[in-house]
Amino acid sequence: MIFQRLADQLAEIGRRGLLRRRLVRESPQGPRIVVDGQDYLAFCSNDYLGLANHPRIVEAAVNAALRHGVGEGASHLLSGHSVVHERLEAKLAQFLEMPRALLFSSGYQANIGAITALVGPEDAIFSDALNHASLIDGVRLSRAQVVRYPHADLKVLKKALTDSRARARLIVTDGVFSMDGDIAPLPAMLDLCERHDAWLLLDDAHGFGVIGPEGRGTPAHFGLRSSRIVYVGTLGKAAGVAGAFVAGAAEAVETVLQRARTYIYTTAGPALLAAAVETSLQLIQGDEWRRERLRKLIATLKQELRGSESALASSDTPIQPLILGGNSAAVRASAALRERGILVPAIRPPTVPEGSARLRISLSAAHSERDVLRLAAALREVCPSGVATHA
Repeated sequence: MIFQRLADQLAEIGRRGLLRRRLVRESPQGPRIVVDGQDYLAFCSNDYLGLANHPRIVEAAVNAALRHGVGEGASHLLSGHSVVHERLEAKLAQFLEMPRALLFSSGYQANIGAITALVGPEDAIFSDALNHASLIDGVRLSRAQVVRYPHADLKVLKKALTDSRARARLIVTDGVFSMDGDIAPLPAMLDLCERHDAWLLLDDAHGFGVIGPEGRGTPAHFGLRSSRIVYVGTLGKAAGVAGAFVAGAAEAVETVLQRARTYIYTTAGPALLAAAVETSLQLIQGDEWRRERLRKLIATLKQELRGSESALASSDTPIQPLILGGNSAAVRASAALRERGILVPAIRPPTVPEGSARLRISLSAAHSERDVLRLAAALREVCPSGVATHA
């Protein structure tokens, strides 16, 4: 029976400690949320700047809904592309100091669409081993030759590029890696692109709005500008809204518009969300205090856990992973924190490699220092001795 096969598969997922269950949130996103009628201090969202419930952004969405409605009813290439979408694309390109930007309904669609539009069977992709699932799926769907290099291993990447005889070469990487919080070595990677006539597709989902001057992302963090960069940013994390975009050279972006199936064959996102992002972009650019507070909170958490068994992995971003190793250890620690009124998710394979299950702590500018001190105290209590940690 096919249903018995599914039941057996689900039972095996549970036996391995990999069964996932959803939290049902009853409040707006924020540093404190309500789940099952109970208030929690939350470190489990990507709302890094605390904008997901900002009153100005909410007001912009409401006003746009009254003017433009709530649905577009067509793809961008039919009648779904509104003046609000057009204006936001121009503002995103201007903000990033890139020639052009193209809106997508999600980061997953943007990554798959950009990769499959730019390369094909005669080309080669060089993909970091810890890339996000959307990048991995885009790589697979492209049907290009794939070289998967060890995480941030420039030596292996250089050799693979040197040996490649592909028509076109595309390096694919996260900007800020979503489970480890480290930043890709972009200057050296861009240098390799120049030497080997390659593109660099950068998924900056966790860098846009947070990293670099005015939140312009990881290229700006390193002071990089290059027509070889194809930049993918998401709008549902630091920007606090929803959607994504691809930015870069005009020829590259136009190619994505003309060829990306995830763009051509999907309904355009609501104009009200684009209007909300316009306001969010103003706050991202103008509210430097949000990034400054994040830096202070990151430093506070690191200081509080320094020298303890609850050592964090090396990260200077709002993503602060606490590596525990085993699945059961991560699940137990997350449950113990929840008993103390704190939500921190347990991340397990296949999201992370086997043996590296962890607590993924996400800090927000909406958190206070007192929130972080409370978290640190709880972590020292609940994390078992002898866990595998990174200095």
